[in-house]
Amino acid sequence: MSLAGALKNVYSSLVSFGRDSGRKLEHIVLSSNVTLGAERPSDPGVAAWFHWDGLQVCIAVDRYATVEANLQAIHHIIEARRVELRHGTLALVHATMKGFISIPAPAGKKPWREVFVFSPSFSGDRLQIEARYRELAKQRHPDAGGSVEAMAELNAARAEALREI
Repeated sequence: MSLAGALKNVYSSLVSFGRDSGRKLEHIVLSSNVTLGAERPSDPGVAAWFHWDGLQVCIAVDRYATVEANLQAIHHIIEARRVELRHGTLALVHATMKGFISIPAPAGKKPWREVFVFSPSFSGDRLQIEARYRELAKQRHPDAGGSVEAMAELNAARAEALREI
């Protein structure tokens, strides 16, 4: 699958999902950390952000080695919601979409070095940040006994750290 084809599939699925649900789907943003022209990106993950039926949704996939494959996975996730619409109810789809609600940034933001428990003078690299992120996410994710707030803080710190580094 080409990048153009995968992008088309995601947009088409989202438009069809909005039409099929009878609910407004808007503000679609597809994002990735991939630099244009990179043959083998170190992070091929992709996120689809949008608003639907009062929810701010983020479907993020980084399971596969290529951006195209991760986009296709998002396409299939949306198509699965369309199947739920056809064979279930809007209430079922609304409940499953709540699993994709995007986590808002925390209000009282700490500096990223503090969130990552690095010294104020830390000037490491992307690999060190990603390693610490994975380590802390295992503790702070809601499924691991953490909280939505702690994970949101960690996600925001990671984004800020990678921008700065």
